[in-house]
Amino acid sequence: MADRSLESMSLPLEVRARLAELELELSEGDITQKGYEKKRSKLIGAYLPQPPAANGAAAVRCRLQHSEGPTRRMLRSANIGVCDIREAAARDRAAGTAGTRPLFYFRFGVDQALPQERRTPVTPSSASRYHRRRSSGSRDERYRSDVHTEAVQAALAKHKERKMAVPMPSKRRSLVVQTSMDAYTPPDTSSGSEDEGSVQGDSQGTPTSSQGSINMEHWISQAIHGSTTSTTSSSSTQSGGSGAAHRLADVMAQTHIENHSAPPDVTTYTSEHSIQVERPQGSTSSRTAPKYGNAELMETGDGVPVSSRVSAKIQQLVNTLKRPKRPPLREFFVDDFEELLEVQQPDPNQPKPEGAQMLAMRGEQLGVVTNWPPSLEAALQRWGTISPKAPCLTTMDTNGKPLYILTYGKLWTRSMKVAYNILHKLGTKQEPMVRPGDRVALVFPNNDPAAFMVAFYGCLLAEVVPVPIEVPLTRKDAGSQQIGFLLGSCGVTVALTSDACHKGLPKSPTGEIPQFKGWPKLLWFVTESKHLSKPPRDWFPHIKDANNDTAYIEYKTCKDGSVLGVTVTRIALLTHCQALTQACGYTEAETIVNVLDFKKDVGLWHGILTSVMNMMHVISIPYSLMKVNPLSWIQKVCQYKAKVACVKSRDMHWALVAHRDQRDINLSSLRMLIVADGANPWSISSCDAFLNVFQSKGLRQEVICPCASSPEALTVAIRRPTDDSNQPPGRGVLSMHGLTFGVIRVDSEEKLSVLTVQDVGLVMPGAIMCAVKPDGIPQLCRTDEIGELCVCAIATGTSYYGLSGMTKNTFEVFPMTSSGAPISEYPFIRTGLLGFIGPGGLVFVVGKMDGLMVVSGRRHNADDIVATALAVEPMKFVYRGRIAVFSVTVLHDERIVIVAEQRPDSTEEDSFQWMSRVLQAIDSIHQVGVYCLALVPANTLPKTPLGGIHLSETKQLFLEGSLHPCNVLMCPHTCVTNLPKPRQKQPEIGPASVMVGNLVSGKRIAQASGRDLGQIEDNDQARKFLFLSEVLQWRAQTTPDHVLYTLLNCRGTIANSLTCVQLHKRAEKIAVMLMERGHLQDGDHVALVYPPGIDLIAAFYGCLYAGCVPITVRPPHPQNIATTLPTVKMIVEVSRSACLMTTQLICKLLRSREAAAAVDVRTWPPILDTDDLPKKRPAQIYKPSNPDTLAYLDFSVSTTGMLAGVKMSHAATSAFCRSIKLQCELYPSREVAICLDPYCGLGFVLWCLCSVYSGHQSILIPPSELETNPALWLLAVSQYKVRDTFCSYSVMELCTKGLGSQTESLKARGLDLSRVRTCVVVAEERPRIALTQSFSKLFKDLGLHPRAVSTSFGCRVNLAICLQPHRLGKLADQGTSGPDPTTVYVDMRALRHDSQRSQEGIRKLQTETTGGVTNKVLGLESGRLDLISSIRLKLIISS
Repeated sequence: MADRSLESMSLPLEVRARLAELELELSEGDITQKGYEKKRSKLIGAYLPQPPAANGAAAVRCRLQHSEGPTRRMLRSANIGVCDIREAAARDRAAGTAGTRPLFYFRFGVDQALPQERRTPVTPSSASRYHRRRSSGSRDERYRSDVHTEAVQAALAKHKERKMAVPMPSKRRSLVVQTSMDAYTPPDTSSGSEDEGSVQGDSQGTPTSSQGSINMEHWISQAIHGSTTSTTSSSSTQSGGSGAAHRLADVMAQTHIENHSAPPDVTTYTSEHSIQVERPQGSTSSRTAPKYGNAELMETGDGVPVSSRVSAKIQQLVNTLKRPKRPPLREFFVDDFEELLEVQQPDPNQPKPEGAQMLAMRGEQLGVVTNWPPSLEAALQRWGTISPKAPCLTTMDTNGKPLYILTYGKLWTRSMKVAYNILHKLGTKQEPMVRPGDRVALVFPNNDPAAFMVAFYGCLLAEVVPVPIEVPLTRKDAGSQQIGFLLGSCGVTVALTSDACHKGLPKSPTGEIPQFKGWPKLLWFVTESKHLSKPPRDWFPHIKDANNDTAYIEYKTCKDGSVLGVTVTRIALLTHCQALTQACGYTEAETIVNVLDFKKDVGLWHGILTSVMNMMHVISIPYSLMKVNPLSWIQKVCQYKAKVACVKSRDMHWALVAHRDQRDINLSSLRMLIVADGANPWSISSCDAFLNVFQSKGLRQEVICPCASSPEALTVAIRRPTDDSNQPPGRGVLSMHGLTFGVIRVDSEEKLSVLTVQDVGLVMPGAIMCAVKPDGIPQLCRTDEIGELCVCAIATGTSYYGLSGMTKNTFEVFPMTSSGAPISEYPFIRTGLLGFIGPGGLVFVVGKMDGLMVVSGRRHNADDIVATALAVEPMKFVYRGRIAVFSVTVLHDERIVIVAEQRPDSTEEDSFQWMSRVLQAIDSIHQVGVYCLALVPANTLPKTPLGGIHLSETKQLFLEGSLHPCNVLMCPHTCVTNLPKPRQKQPEIGPASVMVGNLVSGKRIAQASGRDLGQIEDNDQARKFLFLSEVLQWRAQTTPDHVLYTLLNCRGTIANSLTCVQLHKRAEKIAVMLMERGHLQDGDHVALVYPPGIDLIAAFYGCLYAGCVPITVRPPHPQNIATTLPTVKMIVEVSRSACLMTTQLICKLLRSREAAAAVDVRTWPPILDTDDLPKKRPAQIYKPSNPDTLAYLDFSVSTTGMLAGVKMSHAATSAFCRSIKLQCELYPSREVAICLDPYCGLGFVLWCLCSVYSGHQSILIPPSELETNPALWLLAVSQYKVRDTFCSYSVMELCTKGLGSQTESLKARGLDLSRVRTCVVVAEERPRIALTQSFSKLFKDLGLHPRAVSTSFGCRVNLAICLQPHRLGKLADQGTSGPDPTTVYVDMRALRHDSQRSQEGIRKLQTETTGGVTNKVLGLESGRLDLISSIRLKLIISS
């Protein structure tokens, strides 16, 4: 039909030629079906007859298809998951309204048969019943906001009332449920793809005519409120266009899927029948031409039947995911690699900062008070001796009654007792377990602040660094492994705990505390006085002024779940307490009520540290009491007339809920109510509601003081308590749309998408604050721009313990002006808080860096998404407000995922209704789509020690597919808007493409080989002998006194040496011992367990003389027998060694008690000690009958623990040695320094074999000796004037790190490396270019030429495929001199397709950091191929 229509039209010749070219491109696969249709429509659109318009709407044609062929099997059982997909039109985003996106809805529930009729959809009556049966529950009040809740409900109401272009999300039915197709399918008012030029109602995809709206309303009514028994198509429509609706119903009836048929395969659909119908569109709709030629597939996807209701976006995503990882052959013939993903274009109308560059804000000067102590320990000593009976801390039980009162006198004496026992009662006097400066863990429960306080100050008095952590409840707590990693990196070996906590820890059947997953082995030490020894009278802790020593380490959990330790020095600790005292106006003997966690953050700083400095009385309210009586902290404020209270916004809300049951509340004594989570913008609602309720109870407005803090910067800002009640706190109503672009725009509260924020006070005394751009260079923000707050002060953390790289990025930031000049010579610290500094120096925080999600270039905060989701009715649907929001990366962009726990009594209908409302609310308020919304049963998400959701563990479970949700709603096509573009035809094929294409198609031109050994003239007499044993005998006769090996010790002196005849005689004696004592025969395997040295070489040739097959094995480490000895045993057993030869010292080690604990020593083969050799000579030296017989076995253990062995024949060994001799120009007068492990690979060959074959002198340097003397290797190279040396990457790294600051002293000692011609790094891995370059630069001043450093390449089968030739000589065609090594950047994406693409223009960066060069792999030339005819390097790329 299309062809006949085309023939009937009179098209110009150039148009016909272009159409033929398009047909060719389509047939060859150079263009997609949609691209073909789009370009074809553009070409012939002007020549098509215009269809008549009906009621102002253009008639649009759509193909509806039905497959009569076999269909594929799909999911059928409900317990696995049933998917239903509905196509919908695009949303009117320009108007700011929230349309409903196409959705994926998965149901996971009990195993039940699928109904054959439609389920009853959600109706208003069922929703009302839902509300009546909903039981009460608590909600996460961190995000509670009445204003925001009203905004969400208003957005949903507006969404419901307006004339929508798509149906409201309703209950999805499965593709397996077979009903008439028109029962739920509305007339399609737009194509599913906007960017392919398909049909749309108007520029926003919304019908504008009344006919289109009324017709859509009819279909919406059918989809949501239709009867479950109706299976016939509806033929009743409103005025206008009724004929089209009738025709559509007829078509639907004809395309009805029978009950017995399987669902269609939406990815491989082909059509045999196509029916064209007309449907009404808006008056401004664009016109699309009918399909012609090969265009037999429908508009909404490449071959997707309308009956499957799959939109083009979904189909495009499915097709993309189904594409094979290896592209077609034609795609290799491309010179320039194109980015296939669509690039998100920035919104031209997005708001941009317009203000002037901000100025750093300085806090008030930190006052100097004469009676301030010089350190916190001195303050404790003062109050403990002057006022010993003054109360320091009062703890409460679960009934709200005082459990224990800790006075300053008791705190002082018990802390001294703990300090004495830590230093003197752990370990022995000669080897104490804990010394000053060591780290110890503090493991105390949240209901025992007194024991924690005593232990903490005991550590300070002992000058030990405390590391407070949470109590591990089980061996597999969420995040427990990361805590263990922190303890291990801090070197913690002792954990202080209380008696009750120690009894509550999990125990093994023997009663011992097991080692927690990822934790180091700990000694648990109970700090109760009854378990401690009393210190002597003459013992007194050393109390000194605050200095830069580490006071304590506070742990911090990052966004990815890793745990870091923030170090706080003693001077920072004291200065922070002084700043808090000045800002809060603390005085002696004040009472403070603390509801917060006393082990970290604000609870630690106020309730444990600053309180002792000012001799305050702390009333500690445990979390267990708050759960029983949320009003307990207010009761204690009234009871003790407390001046200060430290709470969170959730505590304020809980008090609001429970205050009706309490009378006679008087809060007039409070002068400061510190809100610890004031940095959370959603805390303002709780503050306002608390003030409104308790203002009549004596609470004043100026008392509420939010503060902002972070583990790195400690207290960032805090609102000061004032006496002026007429001065309102600062607050701002900001546009969320502007915040997503990092811009401050004041909005009105009537708007739905606004964020109301309150100030967190002024900058801390003695600090300087500024805001810098979160990404890139730390440049100062503008006054109307959101940035990351940075602080410069003494009272901050100093580093992440043991992580210098991350420390530099966080603790050593130098903010810059727009001109690039730093604003201060002192470094600033990133706080991790996003905000700005408002008028009057007030600090405002709008979010955190850890909660930041950048979606399509816009910033969204996880807390904002949580607040919107929790504000959706019914607000009590989420169980206890437990909801997690995070982002996952899909197609190089972040996508939002929401995981929530649903109430136990929730039904499937309730869940879907709530999830649909959440999507609509987030879309309306935040203008962002949700990738996945998953509901899990109550109490199934991983928890933090304090009961919150462990976000990183939840995300990991989601990525692993181990979340096990009961309801899932996915909308990938609303979020994944950067789908791959169709490939365009390349204008021409370049020579590089031809070469790569030939490789892929099977033409093996990527082949290289070394020179043939048989064609090389060599006058060496050793070539006449086929076996190494014969070569050694020949050298012992011709050059008996020539030194072959020289072994150096750690002092650089000669420990041992071997001449040719000495090696020959020792080998003979070992052969006699093997035959007489070992009773071995030809071909028996012998394990050689020797340290690097001469004995290993002699034992190897002794085995060859006796006809045995040697296997070199690394001996076990004396300090780590339990780990290293099993490897020795495994190699001995796998190699089937009949005997084991070693030294006397190692022989004793193999039979020691430690060895017996690791392996069964009774199963060792006979062990021969070679320290006492016989004096006989063998009657006959073994000569192999065949060159292909086995010479030795080469065993090695990979980094993954896999044991691999390689058989080496005599012929291969001799050829290998000869190729190395010719490649490296080795001859008897040469000296070569070797610093390698001699147990496998090329290291063994260079250490044991090459000197005997080539006759050169090998200077052997065991790598273990460099641990004592890092300069040993380089000093030996300089002393012996060595021209060639071999080493490993570990040796090079040890020299680089250990000698980095000693180059001048080495130069003064006469170290000269100018004679080095070749320094080859031996490894079986990709060259470590950064390390080799650093080594060359570091020792360049000592004469090392950069061209001298080179690499080798080998593998387990071919031990030396490439050896770098000497590059400091004259360049010759066949000689061994060569140019500089070639450094190439290879495209990683091309490597995934087994193709190589060099990145030109980047080679200049090879000596610099590769920052900014993405998707590149840096490769370095590893030299020419070794000269073995049987070894060839082939680049094999399978097509």
